[in-house]
Amino acid sequence: MSGATAPILITGASQRVGLHCALRLLDAGQPLIVSYRSEREGVRLLRERGAITLAADFASEAGILGFIASLKAHTDCLRAIVHNASDWETETPGNEAQVFQRMVSVHMLAPYLINLHCEPLLRRSTPADIIHIGDDVVRTGSAKRPAYCASKAGLDSLTLSFAARFAPAIKVNGIAPALILFNPGDDAAYRAKRLAESALGIEPGAEVIYQSLRYLLDNPYVTGTTLAVNGGRHLV
Repeated sequence: MSGATAPILITGASQRVGLHCALRLLDAGQPLIVSYRSEREGVRLLRERGAITLAADFASEAGILGFIASLKAHTDCLRAIVHNASDWETETPGNEAQVFQRMVSVHMLAPYLINLHCEPLLRRSTPADIIHIGDDVVRTGSAKRPAYCASKAGLDSLTLSFAARFAPAIKVNGIAPALILFNPGDDAAYRAKRLAESALGIEPGAEVIYQSLRYLLDNPYVTGTTLAVNGGRHLV
């Protein structure tokens, strides 16, 4: 099947960068399926634009497998899978194991199982892609969120493994962002501190992730690669 007629799946597309990329793909005429954990205005907007929206909770194996079953009830082919769903928790005394397990489930187990179970759907599309959205923090580690960082590092490893496993029919790549969008409540001092951490020193906005996504979808000769979209943080 032509990739132009098969839908792209984006997980966690109800807000911020995921929502922006979903809307840009819809602007380009791309059929879309998105997962969401909570009902938000972005989910309603995506439905109005024609996307299929599927509720999902990736914190457990049962939730992941339930989502896969729901997905297969809506389509028998996929042009691409974009693993954008993410969670952001800090360990506190007494809940370290729960946070670690949740981070691994959302950032590693969900992509792992979805990739395995949806391989036949991807193989019905030419071309076909998997894109893992990771985090630039894995270069340095994180003292405040080691569970988050470790699970995102594991996702980078899955990029390499699935790229080797699924070649040449399915390209598998990653994107490692850093400081794409501030939150509305971030004060001036925090913003200045964060901007100083990169060589380019700007808040680029979500479009740079869509541009990276578009590059990976369109380039036929890139697999097993993770694009650093970090404003030159490694230079500072």
